[in-house]
Amino acid sequence: MDGEVVRPRLQPLAALSAEVARGLVGILTDIDDTLTLHGRIVPAAFDAMARARAAGLAIVPVTGRPAGWCDHVARMWPCEGVVGENGGLWFYMHEGKLVRAFAQSAEVRAHNAARLHTVREAVLREVPGCALASDQPYRELDLAVDFCEDVAALPDAAIDQILAVFARFGATAKASSIHVNGWFGEFDKLSGFFGLCSDLGLPSQAERWAYAGDSANDAPMFAHFPASVGVANVVRWLPRIPTPPAFVTEGEGGHGFAQLVDRILELRS
Repeated sequence: MDGEVVRPRLQPLAALSAEVARGLVGILTDIDDTLTLHGRIVPAAFDAMARARAAGLAIVPVTGRPAGWCDHVARMWPCEGVVGENGGLWFYMHEGKLVRAFAQSAEVRAHNAARLHTVREAVLREVPGCALASDQPYRELDLAVDFCEDVAALPDAAIDQILAVFARFGATAKASSIHVNGWFGEFDKLSGFFGLCSDLGLPSQAERWAYAGDSANDAPMFAHFPASVGVANVVRWLPRIPTPPAFVTEGEGGHGFAQLVDRILELRS
């Protein structure tokens, strides 16, 4: 289209400019396989979050993980708040108390939970080897199906089959690096980010934030933010990401996230 700006994609992190870094108010980040590696938080990544926040940048994890995890993250991590369940909720601390905000009312969540029960039975019946995610009891809005975290890793064809079952019931579904998450309703990681910014009075302009992620459920964030960054293991999921991240790190998982923070802080100094 005439006049449309075409941004380069999958550039090395060294291509991130000082102008972009100095214009940032914060860093958004996925958790699994972006702050972690092989299922564990990388110490350098957690330290990088703390250093970035101490340098005046807002830190907001944006994850597919459940409400129960987000309670802990909002209370204990060096962050302004957390967006969870792929944008279905956002938690943050206010005057020493946890605030829990949801994209849907309690009544709608209860109605959708009954619908998801039907989807759950179909997925478990039709896709051998998958299982409910171990964190499912702590979820408020979605259904998480494990394809490699606590089960033997399933092939891509099985992931597609899980996605197809959700679609057959009219649910939205996204694949992360470990789960397929499905829900009823119109929300995603980006809309959850906007909800948190509105509650906290944070600027939400795309150019004011960097985003770090690694998999297909990060796609709306990669497409929206000019300073979108994939850690190196994002390459595994590129066929499922319509718009790849603008930049890619050399390090995998949390090591790549630490490299991103180091680069941003260096450019801002």
